[in-house]
Formats: sequence, C-alpha cells, structure tokens
Amino acid sequence: MIRLGLTGSIGMGKSTVAAMFAAEGVPVFDADAAVHRLQAPEGALVAAIEAEFPGTTGPGGVDRGTLAERVLGTPERLRRLEALVHPAVAREREAFLAANRDAPLVVLDIPLLFEASGGSEVDKIAVVSAPSEVQRARVLARPGMTAEKLDRILARQLPDEAKRARADFVIPTAGSFDETKASVRRILACLTGAADS
Repeated sequence: MIRLGLTGSIGMGKSTVAAMFAAEGVPVFDADAAVHRLQAPEGALVAAIEAEFPGTTGPGGVDRGTLAERVLGTPERLRRLEALVHPAVAREREAFLAANRDAPLVVLDIPLLFEASGGSEVDKIAVVSAPSEVQRARVLARPGMTAEKLDRILARQLPDEAKRARADFVIPTAGSFDETKASVRRILACLTGAADS
C-alpha cells in the first residue's frame, strides 16, 4: 500500500481534490471529518474537551466556533487541545488503514500534515495550492470568516511556498475543475502505474 498524504493550507481546494481521488476509486481518510465525528453529539472527545475548556460544548457536541475563539492565538491552550485531538484522530486513521489494507493506494487527507507530524506517517505527499489572492477570496467568502480570523489561522500553518517545496506532487487549483482533475489523474498514473483515463 502507498499512503499518499494530501495537504494544503485553508482555502486551497483540498476537499475538492480529495473528492476527486475518491471519485477515482481511491479510499480517502478525511482527518477533518474524523474530528467532526469525534466532536459531534455523543462523540468520543466531547466530555474531555468540556472538561479542559468548560463552556465549549452543548447539545450539538463541541461548539467549534467557541472552541476556536478560546484556543486560537493562545499556544498553550492550542497544545492542550491538540493533545486531546491528535491521538484520537490517529486511532481513527489506523482503523481506516486496517479496513483498507488490501488497497494499493490510499489518500490521507490531513490539513496540518507538516505542522502535526512532518509527514512521517505517509509515503508521498501531494500539496494542493493556489495563489494567495485566490486563497483569501475563497476563505473570506465563507460565513463568519473575517480577515483577522484568517490571519490567525494562517499564522499557525506552514506557508504554502514551504509546503510546495517539501511536496512530491503539487496540485494547482486556480484553474478549471478539469485541469485539477487531470493533475489528480497524473498522480494516480505515477503512483499506480495505471494508464491515464
């Protein structure tokens, strides 16, 4: 099995690219989706997060906006949160790998791949990238997003240029959907030896 790490900064189009890999039949582990499950009502992390950060949960599970306001910009609080979240996500990832052990290729969609582990858990890395002005426009169009909040998020992410420099593959997303899909198929052909279809 080849484990392809898929990463990219906020607003680069990573979720769209992950869906393209899935549409090509590649099993995809979505770390963000795992976090959402773990923080949903009845999620495995809800009680621990409430104990560590009182008032950040409710009937809907973890209130992600309240929790983000509590930890963003406060490194010590962020470390405490990551100490809860990262091991739980790692367990989910190991279960995914066990369930897909016969697949020749899997994609591990991990937004903070470099920041969290340096990429040690994958064999190859693909970085999804777009120019900074495209990124900012995409993110600022999201409900509830502000320039200040975006700057705080970007401050804890490795710059796009540094990610691209460390990648085995770069997937540009500023062009058309078909151009991005062609990049995905080229990577699949490279990694699996399959003919481009």
